[in-house]
Amino acid sequence: MPPLPRVLATAALLLVAAGTAQAAKVVQVDIHGLDEIKAANVRGALSLVDTIDKEVSGRRLGYLLREAEDETREALEPFGNYSPQIEIERSGSGSGEAVKVSITVTLTDPVRVRRADIAIIGEGNEDHYLQEDLAAFKPQVGDVFEHALYEASKTKVTRRLAERGYFDADFVSRRVEVTRAERAADIDLVWNSGGRYDMGAITFTQTPEHIIRDSLLDKLVYWEQGSYWHQGKLDRFRESLTRLDYFSSIDIEPHPEAVVDNEVPVTVTLTPAKRTVYTAGLSYGTDSGAGVRLGAERRYVNDRGHKALAQIDWAETRKTATAQYRIPAFAWLDGWFTFSAQYYDEQSDYMDTRKVELVASRSGQINRRLNAIASVHALRERWAYVADDDGDEATPVSYQYATFLYPSLRGEYIDADDRIFPRKAVGLTVEVRGGLEGVGSDANFAQAWAVARWYQGMGPSNRLILRAEAGGTFTNALINMPPSLRFFAGGDRSIRGYGFREVGPTTIGSDGKKYALGAKNVLTGTAEFEHYFNDSWGGAVFVDAGDAFDDTPDIHTGVGFGVRWKSPVGPVRFDIARGLNDPDSDYEIYLNIGADW
Repeated sequence: MPPLPRVLATAALLLVAAGTAQAAKVVQVDIHGLDEIKAANVRGALSLVDTIDKEVSGRRLGYLLREAEDETREALEPFGNYSPQIEIERSGSGSGEAVKVSITVTLTDPVRVRRADIAIIGEGNEDHYLQEDLAAFKPQVGDVFEHALYEASKTKVTRRLAERGYFDADFVSRRVEVTRAERAADIDLVWNSGGRYDMGAITFTQTPEHIIRDSLLDKLVYWEQGSYWHQGKLDRFRESLTRLDYFSSIDIEPHPEAVVDNEVPVTVTLTPAKRTVYTAGLSYGTDSGAGVRLGAERRYVNDRGHKALAQIDWAETRKTATAQYRIPAFAWLDGWFTFSAQYYDEQSDYMDTRKVELVASRSGQINRRLNAIASVHALRERWAYVADDDGDEATPVSYQYATFLYPSLRGEYIDADDRIFPRKAVGLTVEVRGGLEGVGSDANFAQAWAVARWYQGMGPSNRLILRAEAGGTFTNALINMPPSLRFFAGGDRSIRGYGFREVGPTTIGSDGKKYALGAKNVLTGTAEFEHYFNDSWGGAVFVDAGDAFDDTPDIHTGVGFGVRWKSPVGPVRFDIARGLNDPDSDYEIYLNIGADW
């Protein structure tokens, strides 16, 4: 009788040899009879799929084929399909052969909700918003019992309880019984909300340095201590702190474990942002030439939260220098008193102009969608149209001068699902301003301007964009109105296919070229359709039309196409367009980076 170790070794070698001889390789697993979503869920649950292009023993393959039926069945249960008919076939059975597996599923009637006892007991039973969530709970009686819908609805109610201050809420009952034979599901789901807590005291901590006095931050707390708790109040408070740009990190933490008199205290831990931000960059525009941009912003000048900004945009034909000082004004959320001075110089093919403008304004957020700015402007402008130049250097330029002092009111409404790349959004900006002769202005005038934008997603890959602009000036002294108070059209964000300020009243210069004069009125519109080929790249076609005019519009139309890229820094748009009013007009090229708002 041979020794036992030798017998065991021989047996092991025989088993290895047998397993190797029966080894097979699964090269394909096909699933039939299901839609794309269900098939993907089944594929993700199949152990067979993990062995594709790997050699497995015959015994292992047999086990995986037997398991495939149970795995397929379990993968379909979340969709309410508890009793599907499943047929599994394989092709290729010899040693070392490539094996293909086919799984055919025939769905029977799904499990439907037969009874649903869903309720909240405690104070939450009287909460209107919680009752709305219960009424909208999915799936309802008669619906297919889909696990994802059930879990999403359950999570929504649980979160809403926490958002509205029911911190002691817990499940009393949480059970779903499925009767396969009757294809029925009975839901028993009950929460005990407990009592609702109130908003407690807020404690600010600024670390490692205290930069803003707490009394200023207190003004952003728009609710009364002791009012009902709602997480939305803290979310809006966080948005307000973020917009201030004082802090690099904002941590708002409620402490339900430290309740005092039913009030939940909140600690706000703030980390100061870098105090001074410097910016620099290069620029180029077909109308302004090459340029450089330099800027410096003091995020907080002092502990009262004042801000200061200086910026220079120096290009070949257009130069701008701006200084700005802002003081918090929190009677409206995120409001500011702003004082600014700007110097502007343009020496272009259109005109020779310089202006100095002083502005004092008060901004404020009316609500989450509406912002308003009331301002007073003091403007001194000097200009001459290049077309009036006779080309003789000995002839002095005949400049016109204007001084205007006028109030302005601007409102901006934006309701968007995404500010960067909206798929469902509407935006409206309206501005009115006017001045009186003898009260700081050289002429009587009143002016109104508005632009509206509408975005609508069309399926997962398309987007329709509509834009309309209208503006009008009421004055009997247009000749006294400086270029900065006139309307122009043409170019990007106006009428593509035409050059900057090309559309509107013009005059012929001594060189035979047309030069824009600016107009009393403007009317433009855009229709654009975008199609995205993947998550980042897309194309667009568009038509723009409109005119800047004094009396009767002469509508100019431009058409074109473009490339769209959802870049990490925001949308990038590259467009090529051509005007249709002149058969000899050139193609215009436009490049834009950033959102349209």
